Amino acid sequence: MKGFAMLSINNVGWIEKESPVAGPYDAIVRPLAISPCTSDIHTVFEGAIGDRHDMILGHEAVGEIVEIGSEVKDFKVGDRVIVPAITPDWRSLEAQAGFHQHSNGMLAGWKFSNFKDGVFAEYFHVNDADMNLAFLPKEISLSSAVMITDMMTTGFHGAELAEIQMGSSVVVIGIGPVGLMAVTGAKLRGAGRIIGVGSRTACVEAAKFYGATDIVNYKDGDIVKQIMALTNGHGVDRVIMAGGGTETLGQAVAMVRPGGVIANINYHGSGEYLQIPRVEWGCGMAHKTIKGGLCPGGRLRMEMLRDLVLYNRVDLSRLVTHEFKGIENVEKALLLMKDKPKDLIKAVVIV
Repeated sequence: MKGFAMLSINNVGWIEKESPVAGPYDAIVRPLAISPCTSDIHTVFEGAIGDRHDMILGHEAVGEIVEIGSEVKDFKVGDRVIVPAITPDWRSLEAQAGFHQHSNGMLAGWKFSNFKDGVFAEYFHVNDADMNLAFLPKEISLSSAVMITDMMTTGFHGAELAEIQMGSSVVVIGIGPVGLMAVTGAKLRGAGRIIGVGSRTACVEAAKFYGATDIVNYKDGDIVKQIMALTNGHGVDRVIMAGGGTETLGQAVAMVRPGGVIANINYHGSGEYLQIPRVEWGCGMAHKTIKGGLCPGGRLRMEMLRDLVLYNRVDLSRLVTHEFKGIENVEKALLLMKDKPKDLIKAVVIV
């Protein structure tokens, strides 16, 4: 089969590999729609998780099952499925402890384009099919469905980690597709004021659509000063970091109130350390909680998010601004995510 791969750091291209084979509990899937992620950019062009050679990229896909293992009970060949970006080993101690994202090692629930070949190929392998796949109903478009696999689950996890309560004031730093879903998750959880931090027009308009009450443009000056001015010097209850660099954690600490929560869902792909400002952290005693988490995966998560879309609680169509036809265009879509033109939110390839 053919696949689009990371050949080495800063180097991508098409390669040929043997088609994967299903184990007894596994499935082989043919992609119907795929989408490149900013995480792919960090992996390839920053070497964020180290060098990879001839590793097929991609972890966002919906597809059709073409082969199942002998022990798969709930799925059959021909089923259309949602494939989460995170496909844990559910028979692991970490999964039993409630952290399936780290099954058998830190971040090890993230397999595609990390430990094994990803979804930018003619076929790809899914471990533990009954626990990691979800049925895709025909009422949900392929473009919207592929947004569930990573963007929606990641953004919503930010709202979950932040422990947003009814009436909470929230800042979302970074209003790309993940941040937009963090805004959506914050609104669904009952947030009051939601301040989005970003600059690109398409993202700003979408943030307002999804529930942002205010927008702060980092190009207009220090975002901490802007947010403190908006809140009369009080800061906010919750901060979700969905973008930014190594300085962003310090900014989040400075703008959150004592007793507040900072939730990081951003893939920090470069730098050795994230800095915490001593004074703004109350010399370590401010009761400001800092959390970070890889998005949840698995079948149950995908089914719950799918139903929010199916029953018109969330409209994912606003995330997709660029759509390509044919798997041969995945490189164009990937480079769009790297270059981030002003009109881009998310690119999808319909295979």
